[in-house]
Amino acid sequence: MEHEQSRRLEKRRRKRCVILIVIVVLIVIVIIAVVLGLTLRQNKSEFKSTFLSRCEKFDQTDCQKVWDAFEQAYVNKDPCKVAVEAYDPLIVAAPFKPQCNRMIFWSKTKDVVHGFTEKRDCFVTLEDTLLGSVLDGLTWCGKEGSKGTFTTGCPGWSKCKNNPVLSFWRRISAAFADVACGNVTAMLSGSIDTPFNSTSIFASIEVVRFQASRIKSLNVVMVLQQNAKSNCTDSSLNNLRQSLDTGITYSCKDVHESRIQECGAKPEIACGACW
Repeated sequence: MEHEQSRRLEKRRRKRCVILIVIVVLIVIVIIAVVLGLTLRQNKSEFKSTFLSRCEKFDQTDCQKVWDAFEQAYVNKDPCKVAVEAYDPLIVAAPFKPQCNRMIFWSKTKDVVHGFTEKRDCFVTLEDTLLGSVLDGLTWCGKEGSKGTFTTGCPGWSKCKNNPVLSFWRRISAAFADVACGNVTAMLSGSIDTPFNSTSIFASIEVVRFQASRIKSLNVVMVLQQNAKSNCTDSSLNNLRQSLDTGITYSCKDVHESRIQECGAKPEIACGACW
């Protein structure tokens, strides 16, 4: 009899232990879900806050409208299946405006060209425009079945062709090139073997959209550093010349990086005299 009661008590204790373990596990799951949800909302909130704060630096811009057009391109989509065209509504919401004789393109010279344009109001890069500015240096993506914006776990630049970041930059690079006009400048790097690389965004998207009806000339600034690997005589630049629409004149000048830095630091040097 005592043995039977002991068995029953043991069963009850085991049952209570099992129930307690289940409750603890459920609590842990709920806590993880809440923390994860708060983290994701915080990530989106921080990302959107950065987007909007950068956007608000541009006068007469409906930044919420621009955000809505941007977000629809990638939200609730496979992050490797965001087509370039998905950003078409964004271009409509924030169209590029021609800035004739002031537009400068670049390839492998981002730090140099931005170091210059940040100090001198001579030229405008893609990253100086509204759309280029709000997303410069940022990473984002969506996920199927989610309305969220993610900043981690997103595919890298070269992970898949149609990732949201690469598609964005390809699309706005095309839009920027479409409004190029007058005398256009391009800053290329003399520190690499092939300054005009056919796979670069400059070569594959921007140059091919230059139209002689809008553009008078393309002036290449070849940035030279110590132990430069190429200059204006590089054979790849022949491909650049051949890629230009008939009627666009071409010129190239080797300029040491130190000269560009000097020009950026001395506003008394006229923009036209920098190279």
